[in-house]
Amino acid sequence: MLTKDFEVIDKRFEKLVFGNVHLERLHTGTRWAEGPAYFPAGKYLIWSDIPNNRLMRYDETDGSVSVFLEGSNNQNGHTVDREGRLVACEHRGRCVSRIEPDGSRTVLVSKFGAKRLNSPNDVVVKSDGSLWFTDPTYGIDSEYEGDAAESEIGASYVYRFDPRGKKLTVVADDFVKPNGLAFSPDEKKLYIVDTGATHVENGPRHIRVFDVGADGVTLTGGKVFATCPVGLYDGLRVDIHGNIWTSAGDGVYCYAPDGTLLGKINVPEVVANVAFGGPKRNRLYICGTTSLYAVYLNTQGALRPKST
Repeated sequence: MLTKDFEVIDKRFEKLVFGNVHLERLHTGTRWAEGPAYFPAGKYLIWSDIPNNRLMRYDETDGSVSVFLEGSNNQNGHTVDREGRLVACEHRGRCVSRIEPDGSRTVLVSKFGAKRLNSPNDVVVKSDGSLWFTDPTYGIDSEYEGDAAESEIGASYVYRFDPRGKKLTVVADDFVKPNGLAFSPDEKKLYIVDTGATHVENGPRHIRVFDVGADGVTLTGGKVFATCPVGLYDGLRVDIHGNIWTSAGDGVYCYAPDGTLLGKINVPEVVANVAFGGPKRNRLYICGTTSLYAVYLNTQGALRPKST
């Protein structure tokens, strides 16, 4: 029997969850939890506590929580690259950076042309090693999650950055406030959240889906995939079946690739982001406002395709 933590909307959801499994609260005491990223080799998860300007670390082996990095430049979204390095979106640094194996910090990209980026928000790594990230203004809108400043670019774009050629290109320029993003398992589709309702009355609060061209770079389409009924979508991840697991104002929503809402994980706080982890990638970590949660699912996070 399913617990009250799960809400089935489409019967397909029943195959993705377990009976008698509960949502667990692993830690509380953050101001705005975001940006979870799982490191399989170390069996730990890191996540952002943006207003407190720090990264937190949850150790899967003993359940302990510690401060991973104090003074994080108000980092938001994270990903792990093909070499196992942490890639971070920095609000205060207004850049995308990387932590090297020796612990040093490398700024990967901080400008578009001669202008500073706004405040990179979320980032994913494609199988070819390129970084795709969103750049809304949330980190420069106030002093709470970064340093207040005017946007030098004057818009909020979605970018692709090639670390090898150091080339930054705009892949989508018609968003109000682009936010979370994730590729389908075969990388033929890219899902991108627009949280423009934070800045525009009756603005977007939806996920759009794009087709990725044969060149692996060009995006076409961009139709609305789903509109958030409670609060806003934010961060999202995709499982091995292509289902989209996205944060929302009252929990985590699961959508089938055809856009059908399959079900929900009820969470007692506004959810900002999620990440699959655990040795089998079947544990969904959930960043609520003040807390880190987790729940086991009958699915696994999608693996990045092998580079050709």
